[in-house]
Amino acid sequence: MKLHSSVIPHRGAVLSAHAGLWWGLLGVIAFSFTLPFTRVAVGGLSPLFIGAGRAVIAAMLAAIALTVTRQRPPTRAQWMRLAVVAGGVVAGFPLLTSFAMTTAPASHGAVVVGVLPAATAAMVVLRTRERPAAPFWVFAVLGAVAAIVFAALQSGGLGDLHWSDLMLFAAVLAAAIGYAEGGLLARELGSWQTVSWALVLSSPLVAALTAFAAVDRPPSATTAQWLAFAYLAAVSMFLGFFAWYRGLALGPMAQVSQVQLAQPVLSILWAALLLHEPIGWLTALDGLAVIACAALAVRTRLNATSLRPTATFPSEEH
Repeated sequence: MKLHSSVIPHRGAVLSAHAGLWWGLLGVIAFSFTLPFTRVAVGGLSPLFIGAGRAVIAAMLAAIALTVTRQRPPTRAQWMRLAVVAGGVVAGFPLLTSFAMTTAPASHGAVVVGVLPAATAAMVVLRTRERPAAPFWVFAVLGAVAAIVFAALQSGGLGDLHWSDLMLFAAVLAAAIGYAEGGLLARELGSWQTVSWALVLSSPLVAALTAFAAVDRPPSATTAQWLAFAYLAAVSMFLGFFAWYRGLALGPMAQVSQVQLAQPVLSILWAALLLHEPIGWLTALDGLAVIACAALAVRTRLNATSLRPTATFPSEEH
């Protein structure tokens, strides 16, 4: 065995049908703190510094991990696909949500981002041969509708949605594309290797943006704001993807993506506990509806033709 290989094939290893869901849930829990902590950080740091700076720190951690474990560099074709991942989850989602959180409450942002699972599932269908059964789509659409209603309750109505909502929906699209492509690459490069290479690839751009942001608006933050930024860099931008891409790689990707329907509810819970944002009973009921749709969606089986590619998976080198 070569030390720089990213995956080790075990042809006979059959993985648990629920392994992808559990890994995905772990990633969702890590990501659920992202918007509340972003809301904390923007109190003393510019949104550009937060969105780009957290990627710089994560890229440093990724470079160390890749060097220590002597990972094999991606192929030219894989670098092109990594650029898609980087554009979606390293640059697009962090920057857009950071700017949105300057005006929108964390709880509001969380429910708008609740449409991400449905968007990811759609991107998976476009990008792969996975074809969920009809009930899956019914529950996925219901979950997305519940998340949109959730957002409307927070903002006072659909007619009161602001520019920050447009940025949040754009962030959803960027993340959905990055998640779908990253899940596929994780099957070839490994879960943590995928996000690590994407971070390294984007490091020159995000470093330049961070330097510009620091000069334009010098950082002036409290200890709590710096700690929130540290979480965004180390966990939201790096460690959380270890679990999330592992879950998507194990799949079925369209089903695992629906676990993220629980993220807006968790994020609103953290916003209430950490930021003291109010939660009404209508919001709580809609949150339960989102979780119910997620539970029904992930329990829906895919067609037999969609299950064949996910029966086995090469275990990763640690």
